[in-house]
Amino acid sequence: MSEEKRFTEQSAHKFFGIELHNRVWKLLEKTDRSPEEDEKMVKAAHASCYHWGEVGTAVNQARGEWLISRAYAVLNQPGPALHHARRSLEICQENNFGDFDLGYAYEAMGRALAAGGDKTEAQHYLNLAQIQAQQIKLAEDRGIFEKDLAAEPWYGI
Repeated sequence: MSEEKRFTEQSAHKFFGIELHNRVWKLLEKTDRSPEEDEKMVKAAHASCYHWGEVGTAVNQARGEWLISRAYAVLNQPGPALHHARRSLEICQENNFGDFDLGYAYEAMGRALAAGGDKTEAQHYLNLAQIQAQQIKLAEDRGIFEKDLAAEPWYGI
């Protein structure tokens, strides 16, 4: 008989927060997503953020809001992308987060604004993200951030 995994409520939330986050990333990186996969990506991003909200810290919430924003931005849905980008930035500012978390919040704002056609404000936040990249302490984190920042879509900015 196979060994059955037993979860506490807390460990289940953490498990699903991580697993769903990873699924969203796989779908974000996929170049030929189907409409059904687009829907799954958005649902998984929301679900990951929910689970982290149950057991995580403010940094997990900021990252969860960023992930939701990125999914919507990639799907060219600027309204919800901007809503969740603002939430990510607010959480970072309220908690004095810097480093790559603040950089990603700026990136989310820029990408969401670009999707909505506000190229001037989008460029402003892209500039802030690029400046923040130089503040990222670990070279590996900075490299990951810069790669994500360079990824499309930027909707013409």
